[in-house]
Parts: sequence; C-alpha cells; structure tokens
Amino acid sequence: MVSPIIGSSEVKPIIAFHEVSKWYGNVIGINKLTLEIMPGVCGLLGPNGAGKSTLLQLATGQLRASQGRVEVLGERAWNNPHLNRFIGLCPEQDALYEWMTGQQFIQCCAQLAGLNARAAKAKADELIETVGMTPYRHRVVRGYSKGMRQRIKLAQALVNDPKVLFLDEPMTGTDPVARRDLLEIIRALANQGKTIVVSSHVLYEVQTLTPNVILMNHGRLVAQGDIRQIRDLMDKHPHRIVLVGRQCRQLAAELLDYPDVVGLRLGADGASVMLETLRPDDFYARLPSLATGHPWSIDEVFSEDDNLDAVFHYLVDQ
Repeated sequence: MVSPIIGSSEVKPIIAFHEVSKWYGNVIGINKLTLEIMPGVCGLLGPNGAGKSTLLQLATGQLRASQGRVEVLGERAWNNPHLNRFIGLCPEQDALYEWMTGQQFIQCCAQLAGLNARAAKAKADELIETVGMTPYRHRVVRGYSKGMRQRIKLAQALVNDPKVLFLDEPMTGTDPVARRDLLEIIRALANQGKTIVVSSHVLYEVQTLTPNVILMNHGRLVAQGDIRQIRDLMDKHPHRIVLVGRQCRQLAAELLDYPDVVGLRLGADGASVMLETLRPDDFYARLPSLATGHPWSIDEVFSEDDNLDAVFHYLVDQ
C-alpha cells in the first residue's frame, strides 16, 4: 500500500523524514517513512506498537536511523547537540529523580540546559506555575500521582523554551481533571507559536487539539493531512449511514432495491437501520424524497463515519 500524503504548502517543514527506516535486529520500528511536518500542532496517531515513540526518538536524536535522513529545523537530528537548544521532549516513560522535590527537579533540568542557579530557579518557578504544580512544588517526586508526574515532565520539556515540542502520550494514566488541564496547557503553548507533535493512541484527545494528523501503523505512514481530507481517502470503502425512525423494516425493504446500497442492518429494536453505500452523495441527495410520502418516517440521520475513530479504523484495518 502506498501511503497517501495529503496537502501541500510553500512553508518550510519543521520536521522531515526522508526514506527513514529503523530496525531493532529483526524487528522493524519504522519502515521507509517519508513525511514532512509543518509549523503548528500535529497529532501523531496509531495503536500501541505503531512506531510513534520510535519516530519521536529519531526526531529528538535519541536514536540513529538505520536508513534515511531525519531533519528538524533544517538540521540533522542525529549527533547534533546544538539542536537540543531548540527542542523539548516529554517522554512516555518516567525517568525522574524520585528523591527530589518537583522544584528541585525542574531547577536541576534548567541548570543542565545551561542556566545559572538564579536563572534556573526563576525558570523553575515559572514553569511549575505554567503546569499547575505550584501547590505541590516542595513535595518529593516519588509521592506524585500519575497526573502530577505528567505535568512535571511537561515542565522539564520547556526549560529551554523550545521551538519544537514533542509530547509522547502526555495524557496516559491521568484523571479527567489532569487530562483537561494538560490539553489546555498544550493549546496555550501552541498559541505561543510553538510547533508541537502530540503522540497518542486516544484519538479524541488529538482531535480536540488539531485537525492535522499523521496516522501510523506497523511503522508505516497510513495517511497524513487534515482529518476531513483524510476522510476523502475512504471513498473506496462503504460509507455508513444510520436512519432512525418508525416502520424501519419497511424502509429497509425499500433500501434493498437501491443499487448504491451495498449493505444493510436493521437495529435490534427495529427503530433504526444502518446502511452502507459507496456513493454517499447520491444517497444523501435522494434522502428528502425517501423521508416523505411513505408509511415509514425518518426522524434522525447520522453517519457512523463522522469521527476520527472511524476514519482511523477504515484506513488501518482495511
């Protein structure tokens, strides 16, 4: 399958992968990946094992590509310490100094980034406030909840005021309040002009941040672009439409005669019918006449494919 990349722009890409592969012995982490990520927020989506973390580790210079070239801000990502001044990473795994307080940890990270002691303390104060951890700044990290740990990891990713921010599953294990707060923080950072790549396997989280997505599976690019444009790739798959109303058995019998209806399923309660069509525009055009002058009624119409989850499964599972 050739991975479709949608959309073009004259704006210079912030991140570029050129025929990149990464092998772990006989295991393929990334397979001949070519893509460009433009300024703004981009969602990196895929199931566990899709290659998302490997992609982020390649982009942040933690891994060397087995094949191909990775560039960030126009510079090679591997063996380039200079690039570390401009990128930040919030990793999925916890690798914290458990015996430190949150304040001490961020201050230490700031000093490692090159700030003197006074500037590091001021930066730690600022970032801890940014991520909503001020009340817990003097608590030892080992006593932090998962949500607190995610916040403090995000703070350390910001110590050098990066131009490009990589977030690997930043909401994993968080409670609803922490999840909401982290999403708001990410939006605020995006409004500051940072380019942010958010990796997630929870599709609705990314959908609330940006329409620009990259879909990966088994180390390959499945699709890239605006989610609405990606939906156009589904034309070769049946589009699912649900009709809710009365006398749906009679309605279903009528639909069986339509040449563009390729599948049909009556709801268990007999109050709905789900149809599959390869020509949704044609079907929607005839829907008004189908809804009037008949013994059945159509009270509600919706598509099962009007969400990111459905799009992802169409593109990955087919």
